[in-house]
Amino acid sequence: MKKLLFVMLLLWGGGGLGLWYYNETQAQRFSFRTLEVTRGNLLATINATGTIEPQDIVDVGAQIAGEIQSFGPDPRDPSKPITYGSPVEEGTVLARITDSVFKARIDQMKASLGHADAELQSAQAKLKQTRREFDRSNALRAKGVSVSGTEHDTAIANYETAEATLALAKSGVELAQANLEEAKVNLGYTTIKSPVKGVILDRRVNLGQTVVSNSSAPSLFLIAKDLSRMEIWASVNETDIGAIHTGQVVQFNVASFPKDTFRGTVAQVRYNASMTQSVVTYTVVVDVDNSAGKLLPYLTARLQFEVEGRDGVLLVPNAALRWKPKPTQVAPNYREEFAKAHRSRAGESPGAGRSPSDAPNRGATLWVKAGEFVRPVETKVPVRRPENRDRRRRRVDPRDTDCRRPSPGGRSRRGDLGREWLAQVPILARPRPEEDEEVNRASTYP
Repeated sequence: MKKLLFVMLLLWGGGGLGLWYYNETQAQRFSFRTLEVTRGNLLATINATGTIEPQDIVDVGAQIAGEIQSFGPDPRDPSKPITYGSPVEEGTVLARITDSVFKARIDQMKASLGHADAELQSAQAKLKQTRREFDRSNALRAKGVSVSGTEHDTAIANYETAEATLALAKSGVELAQANLEEAKVNLGYTTIKSPVKGVILDRRVNLGQTVVSNSSAPSLFLIAKDLSRMEIWASVNETDIGAIHTGQVVQFNVASFPKDTFRGTVAQVRYNASMTQSVVTYTVVVDVDNSAGKLLPYLTARLQFEVEGRDGVLLVPNAALRWKPKPTQVAPNYREEFAKAHRSRAGESPGAGRSPSDAPNRGATLWVKAGEFVRPVETKVPVRRPENRDRRRRRVDPRDTDCRRPSPGGRSRRGDLGREWLAQVPILARPRPEEDEEVNRASTYP
């Protein structure tokens, strides 16, 4: 019995010792994902999204009510009507509204004008008659012929009334002429013409549709004057608007042409901010040259406002700078120093012993492979950390022996943060699992 118990204890102890040895040996085997340091250009940008808009848009409407009778011929193919994308010249017929009512109105106004002319002639004849009666009364009184005062006064009144009637008849003729001109103008409105040279962006009516004119003219066609010049209306966050200025260079791309990068310049920063869910944004207008005609109106653009740049610098990824190894992953001859630094940082309270202005003077540690472990490399460029930001950049000391030459064909993935540094930034060390997403963002903040 004792022998059996001894054997069981021996087996149990041996198994525990073997398990401990296995765990220790496995703990010393680490797998790191590494890439070489590259040399390239570092660009500070502010990211935003916007919509491509034509610079000049004309909304063509109808000033009268009626039914759409026909559309004008398409200049590209006269056998087809005006439609979306049709190029038009100034004066090109776009549509016609049924004009029968307006022609009848013209006939009515012509009749009214004739009636007014007849009344004018009648008033003129009446004025001549009353003038003769008035002159006769004056002549008799001059010869001493007895003329009653009542008869003389009546002659005067009739003459003055005839003068007023003539003036009224003249104004009636003028009114009838004005009504006739108005009727002719309204008849002209039945033919809708393009006021500018451009391209039809939208046709908002169909044949047989009734156009109802009220206080605001109904919109029938939307015409872009010149698609070779476009502009982007971009929404920029209030935290970044201070870095935007007129004339600033902008790069952007659209989903329609993912491999193409377009450029523009800031033309205007509008001050009428908008707030959505407590987020304040400003509209920035960017001028774009579209001479090639690739950009279409109302495409969504992803913009990068160029803020600052550095050329020919050594680049490392943000994730490699943020990653901190476990003590067992550090090379043995660096572990004691690493443990001291770790305890020192852990003992500091936020902001204790240094002001925010002192923060940029602290360098960042870059971890590079040293056999099966990693060892620290202090960067030489100080860190500048904006408040409430944890995005930063570093320049590696080129004298370090582990900063090898970059391999050709290196690729980078650009993050979609609000403001970032974009560059080819390789991953030097495998981060912790919670930082995997940050690794895929090759972005830094100046």
